[in-house]
Amino acid sequence: MATVNLYLTFNGNCREAFEFYKTVFDAEIPYMGTFGEMPPQDGTEISEAEKNKIMHVSMPISKETILMGSDTTQEWGSDFVAGNNFSISVNAESREEADRIYERLCSKGGHMKMAMTDTFWGAYFGMMTDQFGINWMVNYDDPEKTQQHP
Repeated sequence: MATVNLYLTFNGNCREAFEFYKTVFDAEIPYMGTFGEMPPQDGTEISEAEKNKIMHVSMPISKETILMGSDTTQEWGSDFVAGNNFSISVNAESREEADRIYERLCSKGGHMKMAMTDTFWGAYFGMMTDQFGINWMVNYDDPEKTQQHP
């Protein structure tokens, strides 16, 4: 069965927000990576101004829930809109389950933002907005491919 977490998107202040949330939840941040740290991507240039922005951060806040986030950039997402700056992140137990969930969310008027694809961090990942305007991220972490973060 898939697990669900919250994914927050920020307008350049993701690091500051997660440092604050760390104190709220008495939590640790096991991974925080910047756009400048990721490997080069075909056809995408990261500007100097965006290299220090957060590409992904994850912070467990309970046994069941991981709070995740990133800064939005022109190259990697839509413009920041307050109130629409979150997604529901689903971690599937298999590649097939990820495809099934993704396809069902895209059906009946959903809008694909990023097709399911193998990523540089080893996950199988895609993003979409369903017919109700809810943003979704679907992820499958193949244990043989996924990078382990300290």
